[in-house]
Amino acid sequence: MAFGRRRQAEEPGKDPEQTDVQAETADEVDEAPAKAAPAEGGPWDSEESYPELQRLDFGSVQVPVAPGLGFQVNFEATEVDEEGNPLDGRPVAILVQYAESAMQLQVFAAPKRSGIWEDVRRETAKDITEEAGGQTQEGEGPFGPELLAMVPAALTEEVLAEMPEEVKEQIPAEFVEQGWAPQIIRFIGVDGPRWFLQAVVQGAAIEDEEQWQVLEDVFRGIVVVRGDAPMPPRDLLPLEIPKEFSEAGEGEEENAQTFDPFERGPEITEVR
Repeated sequence: MAFGRRRQAEEPGKDPEQTDVQAETADEVDEAPAKAAPAEGGPWDSEESYPELQRLDFGSVQVPVAPGLGFQVNFEATEVDEEGNPLDGRPVAILVQYAESAMQLQVFAAPKRSGIWEDVRRETAKDITEEAGGQTQEGEGPFGPELLAMVPAALTEEVLAEMPEEVKEQIPAEFVEQGWAPQIIRFIGVDGPRWFLQAVVQGAAIEDEEQWQVLEDVFRGIVVVRGDAPMPPRDLLPLEIPKEFSEAGEGEEENAQTFDPFERGPEITEVR
């Protein structure tokens, strides 16, 4: 099976709220040594010697900034009202946007002496084929094994109405008639010391080398701050909102307490 010329991986695999938690903590597992990050560069562990770059500090992960990049924090509801509307939540993912491309970042706890990317990759492929009706293909990329997935994306009237006209005009008529179009998603994973970093890439960067290179440089420059606290493997490492987000929000909101993270999410629209 082949679809597209690019590479691949997410969970881990599922949405953040669907992450499985194993019983043992990261410090209780004694297996084969985890694979180190690629020798030619990052992502980096905070205990390593890494290059100095301008980065946004999200607590457990520090993400490089560059001209043209946009950043947004995705939230998961931790409290809802009687109708199921979110009242409070926690940050669970970072979205890096560049041109027509997006890369979602998440970092998870992992066992002390073994990585989880191989298992996550297998489980992700199974979920996509059995639950989402999609197809998957493994390959090798600059960070090691990856997963490329093709999943059906809904093309409802609401979705089409929100699309820019130039994008809508590029959709083949048969896709519009059938109500869905194939969407390519690339999953990338790196096992670090007691952590697992995952990127999910969508948009033009799947095919556009220039846009992918920008996102690759961001991913390669990430620094993960694992911390010493024991955590169950696959638990999300806690994220914090960078001070730059708060400063941007203060300029847009008269009262920061009225800000609704589930409506939009704190974001910096662009870094110049």
